[in-house]
Amino acid sequence: MVFETVIGLEIHAELSTKSKIYCSCSTEFGADVNTQTCPICTGMPGVLPVLNKKVVEYAIMAGLAMNCHITEYGKQDRKNYFYPDLPKAYQTSQYDLPICQKGYLDIEVEGKTRRIGITRIHIEEDAGKLIHDNFRGVSFVDYNRAGVPLIEIVTEPDIRSAEEARVFLEKVKSILEYTGVSDCKMQEGSLRCDINLSVRPLGQKEYGTRTEMKNINSFSAVVRAIESERKRQISLLTSGQEVVQATRRWDDEKGVSYEMRSKEEAHDYRYFPEPDLVPIVIDSEWVERVKNSLPELPDEKKRRYVEELGLPDYDAAFITASRKLADYFEKVVEFGAPPKVASNWIMGDITKELNDRGIEEIPFAPEYLAKTIGLIEKGVVSTTAAKKIVSALFEEEKDPEVIAREKNLIQNSDESALLELVKQIIADNPKAVEEIRAGKEKAMGFLIGQAMKASRGSANPQIISRLVREQLGM
Repeated sequence: MVFETVIGLEIHAELSTKSKIYCSCSTEFGADVNTQTCPICTGMPGVLPVLNKKVVEYAIMAGLAMNCHITEYGKQDRKNYFYPDLPKAYQTSQYDLPICQKGYLDIEVEGKTRRIGITRIHIEEDAGKLIHDNFRGVSFVDYNRAGVPLIEIVTEPDIRSAEEARVFLEKVKSILEYTGVSDCKMQEGSLRCDINLSVRPLGQKEYGTRTEMKNINSFSAVVRAIESERKRQISLLTSGQEVVQATRRWDDEKGVSYEMRSKEEAHDYRYFPEPDLVPIVIDSEWVERVKNSLPELPDEKKRRYVEELGLPDYDAAFITASRKLADYFEKVVEFGAPPKVASNWIMGDITKELNDRGIEEIPFAPEYLAKTIGLIEKGVVSTTAAKKIVSALFEEEKDPEVIAREKNLIQNSDESALLELVKQIIADNPKAVEEIRAGKEKAMGFLIGQAMKASRGSANPQIISRLVREQLGM
């Protein structure tokens, strides 16, 4: 029997506000334990929260960028559950009146475009963080994260594979980065997702029993978790067993998931309107202001790169996936580098250096990459030498021409001197000359290689190639 996988995602993104959602405590990551807390975000009796207006604005921005309808009237609700990292024993969230509803994003997978529906985007507060000391057998709670503002993006069950989930998540991440809504630093927990997954016989309309895997914070882990859970559920059904609706924990190191608890429904949380917060009223003027403030989004930028800069679709998609990369690319082009050449360097050597060094941002100015490309075009350095310059720029930011001189990477383009070198190489290799005259083109490469070797790599290969051919009357 062939089974179809049905996936819905719940994506949590920490917002880029400087203060928390209901108080003035800082949201800066990495502070000492419990140093960014106050009576409000730790839920002390008698305190009153005040909604951070920027949180609503970021939610509107995300909603507009994802084709959502923005509600005119919303409210906040108490989501009641008890867990040690939740100081109030409830989470302030949104239930039936979220800020954004009925949106969508189009994704491309294997050359096909699919539309993934977005049910809602709502605001809520984050919980604290549990810290487990296995050596002493105790646990602690850090409340620095409690009250950090989130948006939750809930999709329709429109995703059908791990690859579609990955591509959708990458697009969401890109949009949130472009708009400045979130920094999306997954290693810091700024972007994480829950996976709701079920399987059903192909052609069946009714959904199967779904499970939920919580707080997965890397694209690769999402893919592995989906594939694992899909296989687990299919194995159960084909052996005559039932899938139990439950919340599961994904262990990425072991590649398996474990049941944590039965899957909660809305009624389990006893939602009710938050009495300490006034309703959220969003007028059309506010929405229009936010709309006009939106930057050029990834899809628009990709289209422009293809139509105006002549980049291939693949190059444009690669560059625009990251706002930082796209901004860097545009500045390199502004400094005079041909767009395709600039994209080749960014997609190739630059990305390799970033990956090898485990860093996310290019540490030198776009002007220096443009200048390095210019040195190649002028024949000052070879492409091989330029690669060495770029690698050196990752170590120390300085003028590429200075690096070239310091490392003896300047090409010898003196034709008179190179002509003498070529004549000597031809004289020293009569057998290769005979083979060339006999039509063996491979021998031409040998002669050029010998000339380059004799110059210790400093000769301009284009000039060497031309001079060899001229001397042989070709």
